[in-house]
Amino acid sequence: MKIIVGSKNPVKIEAAREVFSIYFDNPEVESYNAPSGVNAQPVGDETFRGAFNRAFHLFSLFNDKSGKADFYVGIEGGITKLYDKWFAFGCMCILDSKKRDSYGLSPFFELPDSITQKLLDGVELGTVMDELTKRENTKQKEGAIGFFTRGVMNRKELYVEGLKTAIIPFLHEELFFQNK
Repeated sequence: MKIIVGSKNPVKIEAAREVFSIYFDNPEVESYNAPSGVNAQPVGDETFRGAFNRAFHLFSLFNDKSGKADFYVGIEGGITKLYDKWFAFGCMCILDSKKRDSYGLSPFFELPDSITQKLLDGVELGTVMDELTKRENTKQKEGAIGFFTRGVMNRKELYVEGLKTAIIPFLHEELFFQNK
C-alpha cells in the first residue's frame, strides 16, 4: 500500500504514517511538496480547499504514472470562527486512486484575540508562534497546540486525530461510495 503526503513537513508525514499503519500493514509513505493554492493562513472553508488542492495535486502528478499511490493526503491548518470565537484546526483530505475524496478535522482549539488578529492580517500561525515562543520552526515540531496545552498535545497528535476521521469512508466504502 502506497500513500503520498502533500508536504515535506515531518509532522504531517509521521501523522499519516501512524494512521495508515493502524489500518493497513506496512504502508509505504512518501512525501512531496504540494501547493495548497490558498492563502498562507487559510480562513474557514479555504482550509478545506487547501487540503483538497494538496491531495489533488499529487493525484494529478502520480495517478496515471508508475508512481501511482493508493491514497493521496493533503493536510492544511486553518482558522475559523464559531460561536463568536476563533479556533485553529487542521483539515485533512484523502483522495484514493479512483479520485474519491474524504475529509476529517482535527480537534479545534481556541485562539486569543491578539493572535487571531495577526492571522487575519495574513501572518501564518507558525510564524506567530515562533515569535511568541522565541523558537524556530514550531510548526514542524509541537506547533501552537503544544504551546497552548503546555505540551500535553502536539501538532502530530492533533493531525493523527483528524486523519483517523478522514479515513472513515475508505473503511466503509459500501456506505460512503455506493454511487462513485
